[in-house]
Amino acid sequence: RLLTVRDRLGFDAFKVRIGRECGHDEDEWPGRTEAVVETVRRALGDDVARLVDANSCYTPAKAIGVGRMLEQHGVTHFEEPRPYWELDWTREVTQALELDVTGGEQDWDPRVWRTMTETRVVDVVQPDVCYVGGFTRALRVAALAEAAGLPCTPHSANQSLVLAFALHLLAAIGNPGPYVELSIEPDADYPWQVGMYEPRPEVADGRISLPEGPGWGIEISPEWLARSEHRISQLD
Repeated sequence: RLLTVRDRLGFDAFKVRIGRECGHDEDEWPGRTEAVVETVRRALGDDVARLVDANSCYTPAKAIGVGRMLEQHGVTHFEEPRPYWELDWTREVTQALELDVTGGEQDWDPRVWRTMTETRVVDVVQPDVCYVGGFTRALRVAALAEAAGLPCTPHSANQSLVLAFALHLLAAIGNPGPYVELSIEPDADYPWQVGMYEPRPEVADGRISLPEGPGWGIEISPEWLARSEHRISQLD
């Protein structure tokens, strides 16, 4: 699958998961992380960027050890290596490694973002427009990062509306990171989003199109809305 999107669509950066989500230093099964990193490198080579996401798996000592293994394999992006709420732990990992330590997808509190940027908890910030509290807040996070000399690569783990939001954010800021996070298995991982809106962003030669119509540049499908579950609540 990775080879297909590289050869047909020009993808030149690939991110895979390592560790186990909030896994207390444990892998999904013993040896999986090392095997995945080695296999992806062997399949794709060193002409593409290789990124990993640990989903808050590690304590600092383990994260630093894994990070050094990643550096030996040419991985350049180590996302959420420790529990995301442990800022001091993350800073320790960031200071110990040469590759970029990244994070922020779960964070929304402006005070946390100010600490993250001013004390360089991470090398790259990754606000999620839907989690952080909207587009204006995401712009503020990007501005804090820019003032600290940090790039901003928004989190957009699926092809729902968050992808359109992330594309517009990248186009609006002065410190965009080099990647757009784009799920290549949207139907399998997030079936509820299928047919949500048109036009879908297209990828060609390793570049993704920015919606150019009014507003977000897309329209929600009436058919998708009709088959979706609706709930109405009210106060007595």
